[in-house]
Amino acid sequence: MAAFKRLFSPIEIGRMHLENRIVFSAHLTNFAVDGLPTTAHAAYYEARARGGAGLIITEEHSVHPSDWPYEKMIHGFRPEVLVGYRQITRAVHRHPAKVIAQINHNGPQASSMYSRLPVLGPSQVPDPLFREVPKEAGAADLAEVVRGYQLVAARAIEGGFDGVELQCSHSSIVRAFLSPASNQREDGYGGDLWGRSRLMREIVTGVRQAIGPDPALGVRLSGDEMIEGGTGLQEAVELARMLEAEGGIDYINTSIGVATASLYTIEASMSFSPGYALFIASAIRKAVNLPVVGVGRIKDPLQAEKALAAGHCDLVGMVRAQIADPDLAAKARTGRTRDIRLCLSCNQECVGRVGMNRWLGCIENPSAGRESLVPRAPVLRASAPKVAVIGAGPAGCQAAIALSRAGASVALVEAAEQLGGQLALAGRVASRAEFWDLVRNQRNELAALGIEPELGRAVGPDDLGLLGADAVVVATGSRDVTPGWAMEDGVRRMRIVSARQLMTRSLGLPSGAKAVVYDEVGFHQATSAAELLWEMGAEVHFATPLLVAGQDLGITLDYETFRMRAAAHGVEFHTALIATGAGARSATFVNHLDGGEFELEADLLVLSLHATADDSLYKVARSSGIPALRIGDALSPRRAHAAIIEGNLAPERVAELLQAARP
Repeated sequence: MAAFKRLFSPIEIGRMHLENRIVFSAHLTNFAVDGLPTTAHAAYYEARARGGAGLIITEEHSVHPSDWPYEKMIHGFRPEVLVGYRQITRAVHRHPAKVIAQINHNGPQASSMYSRLPVLGPSQVPDPLFREVPKEAGAADLAEVVRGYQLVAARAIEGGFDGVELQCSHSSIVRAFLSPASNQREDGYGGDLWGRSRLMREIVTGVRQAIGPDPALGVRLSGDEMIEGGTGLQEAVELARMLEAEGGIDYINTSIGVATASLYTIEASMSFSPGYALFIASAIRKAVNLPVVGVGRIKDPLQAEKALAAGHCDLVGMVRAQIADPDLAAKARTGRTRDIRLCLSCNQECVGRVGMNRWLGCIENPSAGRESLVPRAPVLRASAPKVAVIGAGPAGCQAAIALSRAGASVALVEAAEQLGGQLALAGRVASRAEFWDLVRNQRNELAALGIEPELGRAVGPDDLGLLGADAVVVATGSRDVTPGWAMEDGVRRMRIVSARQLMTRSLGLPSGAKAVVYDEVGFHQATSAAELLWEMGAEVHFATPLLVAGQDLGITLDYETFRMRAAAHGVEFHTALIATGAGARSATFVNHLDGGEFELEADLLVLSLHATADDSLYKVARSSGIPALRIGDALSPRRAHAAIIEGNLAPERVAELLQAARP
């Protein structure tokens, strides 16, 4: 704790006392059912309160029936939410943490698909994502919205919350009124900043009247919308000063970007530097005396402590860091920083999963979002079997960890000289380097369990019996496939490698060499290969049968930043192309939209194609009568989260195999 004296110092937010400066800020979970909070919410927030967070701010609660932008939104305007509110607040208050409800109306950043009502906005400016022209809100509409804020704020306090936060930042009717880009009004709610902030000021005044003087009231502002003509830092600072002068609020939370126009800046991936948005909190804190919350991919307690020490903020929002490790605060406070499971900011199962209308998860924390489920008891404790895990990628390492915790004696064997499998390859690209944190996290967990991986040992079919194991878990990953069109009489006619091979070894390309990346997968494998190639000085062309190059990067909010980097390095993109052949110095394609033929000169062709499971050891083990389980890519090539989930389930499946093998 001495190393984090600022982070673990108390602070007063209005009349609310916090034990420390760590905030679990508002974010979507998709746990709501029929518009109501659930036991999943209560368990999820309680896990972070138990883990030591000082303040928890729930996801947004809608204040009006016209605001229903996504299916699983909490409808705070319905009286039935009180049951869930009380369940959440009782759960969090079993611990020293305080809990605040964020309330909001998304305005034009909403959809009529669920509400069957027109969306409301300051002007008839459609949102670029939802593409609906909003109804220009009249005086009666705005009065009703303000009453909705008052009603839901009062209901939150009745439900046991310690305060409320008004979301006036990245997705809000208030943000739309504040922004010159969306507010074109000429009445008292438009024009200069005073007019554009009128709705916000009316809501603040109304909510304070509704909740009384004791509960905390905060406002979350976007410091830079990152859009043309939008609110910038100078106006955000003026807004903060205005809010403080008007009175009524107890703190200011910060944000960056617009959720449907510059979302990649709000929930930034690992391609952004940690603390990238602290400049906003820093500027606002210099202008006001109210406590200010800083955010921006702050993933460990040292970064948080430095932000406080530098005077950037008074509190630190740490969301994905505490999704990955709910006990981050407690571990930091007790000096167990090595045990913290560092977030990768990969966005695959938190941001990406929620974006696909599923409940929130985490690529490396299988319990995230499932806290309300009853934990399974260790299944191997009584028999303490010896289990050999072959392969130390994410699936194998997670299986070894889970098996050891369940009571097995584990031997972990890896043919390579390092842990990580494909994660270690992904981490070789600068924009994906934090995948090494997942390797680091699993290595630390293995060490804590006394598991010493045997590296550099290849296990062949004849070696299985020598392992002396009661059961074998095969996590040997996958193999690349060379398609027939890339061969002629069984011989490659040009220099061809897979994306995995490119990352595995140095190719020694001459500067200015022409390289073509051909991608049928649509994820980071091909785009990472392109990055390595331009770093090697190659002229890069990117071809794909997809209509959008690297289309799944949109899920992880990496698409925009990749395209920016690619543009800076002159990458040319060619979509809708199916590869048909590879000559001595060129690759040929057919456009599947118009049937036209296309040719690209190349000194090197890099293939990102679907792999095939490397399950030969599994088949040998089964034929030899050894109880065997295959997981991860050895079962079916997928992404890292699937591998970790299957590794985590290994104890139960191994127990079933051993039970079936008994005479």
